[in-house]
Amino acid sequence: MPPFLPDPSVILAFALATIVLAITPGPDMALQLSRAINYGRAHGVAAMFGAMTGILVHTTLVAFGISVLIIAAPPLFLALKIVGALYLLWLAYQAIVHGGGLRIAEAAKKPPTVWQSFMTGIGINLLNPKVVLFFVTFLPQFVDAHDPAATGKLFFLGGEFVLLSIPLGLLTVLMADWLAAAFKRTKWVERALNWSFAAIFTAFAATILTAQARHG
Repeated sequence: MPPFLPDPSVILAFALATIVLAITPGPDMALQLSRAINYGRAHGVAAMFGAMTGILVHTTLVAFGISVLIIAAPPLFLALKIVGALYLLWLAYQAIVHGGGLRIAEAAKKPPTVWQSFMTGIGINLLNPKVVLFFVTFLPQFVDAHDPAATGKLFFLGGEFVLLSIPLGLLTVLMADWLAAAFKRTKWVERALNWSFAAIFTAFAATILTAQARHG
């Protein structure tokens, strides 16, 4: 097996987390739905691919940054994992208490170009502090400080995130009108997704914290 491939259990666990995150309402989904409803599916798809481009940037920065941290200061890397686990618990709490806050923007007087929708997708993703914090704290949970192939595995997981998110994003755009109506009409749909998000990330955080406690 190539060294950059994580264990099958890690790949499956990360896939589950990716799917839950991708279908949970947030700024990226709100933008994709807004563009698809107001200007057509091409704009929704463009915004989605913009967000995926932002994810690749985050993955690259995290992979190289974490690799440097592993080599230079392994204890700090372990501290980052613990802080990351606590941050995942905070995200779970926020999802339950406040929800995703999906807001569909109204159409502008001057419609954007498809390229502008793509660039907006990149901008919202790159400039969203929650996304930055999420990737800095979440991706490291799936690699070990003593793994020489950590960089390759981080890139693999980032690619897995994008590959799984694209079909879900396309489905979101294709069902934009129905999804927007469902979120407005029945709040339980959004609440169910937020509770799923909270459950998954609480489980990840608990696993990390108990593992560190055993080895501490």
